Amino acid sequence: MSSASELTAGEYIAHHLTHLSSAAQTQLFEPNVVHFDTLFFSVLCAAIVLWFLRRGAKQATPGVPGKFQAFVEMLVEMVSNQAKGIVPNEQSLRFVAPLALTAFCWIVLMNAIDLLPVDWFPSLAHAAGLPSLRPLPTADLNATLGMSIGVLLLMLYYNLKIKGIGGWVHELFYAPFGNVHPSANPLTWIGFVLLGLANFGINIIEFVAKTVSLGMRLFGNMYAGELIFFLIALLGGSATVLGFMGHVVAGSVWAIFHILIVLLQAFIFMMLTLVYIGQAHEGH
Repeated sequence: MSSASELTAGEYIAHHLTHLSSAAQTQLFEPNVVHFDTLFFSVLCAAIVLWFLRRGAKQATPGVPGKFQAFVEMLVEMVSNQAKGIVPNEQSLRFVAPLALTAFCWIVLMNAIDLLPVDWFPSLAHAAGLPSLRPLPTADLNATLGMSIGVLLLMLYYNLKIKGIGGWVHELFYAPFGNVHPSANPLTWIGFVLLGLANFGINIIEFVAKTVSLGMRLFGNMYAGELIFFLIALLGGSATVLGFMGHVVAGSVWAIFHILIVLLQAFIFMMLTLVYIGQAHEGH
């Protein structure tokens, strides 16, 4: 791979934004295009997180905990307290709380890839004969929307589990505006149909909006952060003392600030997941 100084700014950023994929993606949604780098790094991060949590569970001992055990227990307690305050069903918590903990740690680790120098992985890919490699999974809309669709499936599952098919269907057509009870008067039937359709439409829009906003929020923040790191890297390739100093100062400041974004976006995704699942337990 050419260095930043050998490419124009546009070429450099375009190369770093190109995925290692089965084909060039020309549209926003192309299910036949696979981003191999997103799959690899997301699965790798998931494996590391599962190993980390399993190691923490196996090394847990009574008495005074070590630093590693104390750190894991702190994470577990934080997520558990949040889950208990949002999801009212004790049986659901047995699955939802560990899920939220895993999602938080997974997203933190994926986001943290953005803190590594932006040329490392593309350079390794070039040395291995690969045309491109984009290592940040959460800057890929396919990954973040995939996770948010998983949350949507959980919302639908708990709506059906807690309320039953009849209760959930009733809620879809009777909330939030209520409905008219049909009678011998034909106007009540018209009102029943119109209000039912309005309620159903609003509920479907709500499900879609939650899913899209959940995925887009994580993607947008990480994509923007990634672009800023590319621009800072271009300063370092300007071959001037001022450019190099700007690269070091701006890179250090943005990296420190980006640590907050890495943690905050993972926490927001986890909290919204808990909120949406908690809402699925509530009746209107």
